Amino acid sequence: MSVWLPTAPCTPQGCGTHAGPAVGVTAAAARLLTGISLLVTGVLLAPLLSPLGAALRDRLTRRWARALLRAFGLRIRFAGAPFARRGGPMLVVANHISWLDIPLIAAVFPGRMLAKSEIRSWPVLGRVAAGGGTLFVERERLRALPGTVRTLATALSEGSRVIVFPEGCTWCGREQGRFTSAVFQAALDAAADVRPVRITYRTPSGARSSAPAFVGDDTLLASLWRVAKAGGLTAEIAVLPPIPAGSHTDRRSLALDAQTAVASDSANRPASSVHQWVKAIPASASSALTPS
Repeated sequence: MSVWLPTAPCTPQGCGTHAGPAVGVTAAAARLLTGISLLVTGVLLAPLLSPLGAALRDRLTRRWARALLRAFGLRIRFAGAPFARRGGPMLVVANHISWLDIPLIAAVFPGRMLAKSEIRSWPVLGRVAAGGGTLFVERERLRALPGTVRTLATALSEGSRVIVFPEGCTWCGREQGRFTSAVFQAALDAAADVRPVRITYRTPSGARSSAPAFVGDDTLLASLWRVAKAGGLTAEIAVLPPIPAGSHTDRRSLALDAQTAVASDSANRPASSVHQWVKAIPASASSALTPS
């Protein structure tokens, strides 16, 4: 790995823990099988969504993402500011903990993800990502960064909603990394709003759980099984007020503003103390970007 790439101190051994209840092996296996089945269904149906209108495509994507999270036993809690389903171009930026972050954001903001190129080769998930219009970045090639920014700016200029994890790597959720500023240049170039969101995974008591964390040398299979075994998980997404286009003139101040918003106290409170605009839905990998 290149020395200039962002890194986190988190490891599966030190951070991949869950203080809540655990489910039995049979129930965990059933969750895993159901979840993988939904992923495969997403792969098969993704090409059929392309001809549909944007509103219908978004609605179906949100339903699929929520079903996938519920299949793994997670409750979903939405909190924070109301937002428009569709509108002008928008760069959605979030902290990054797990592969679960992707369907969690899709449950609210269906759009085009920016992900590391290695995800393209992942079994099942890679096909889902590519079929969903994911924009891939070669993190090891610093020279590819300007082209990635241009691609993002073009997508935004065409009216797309683009989702990015600017930390550049996954963290366990107890701490947050610095937001690298490169992607924010695309928002400036395209005159797009920036929408910060905060992702948190919680136990039944409301404490943070790092069982979903996909960090360090973790494998996708080990992470899938750890999530399937964890009982009472809630996936919480706090939608924060947008940063309007034109409010910043340089990418570094824009990145710092978004990072500060995501790390703010109001974003870190349990959802019970934050205005909830959507009722909680009961339960039935390291991606992203290059530094500035």
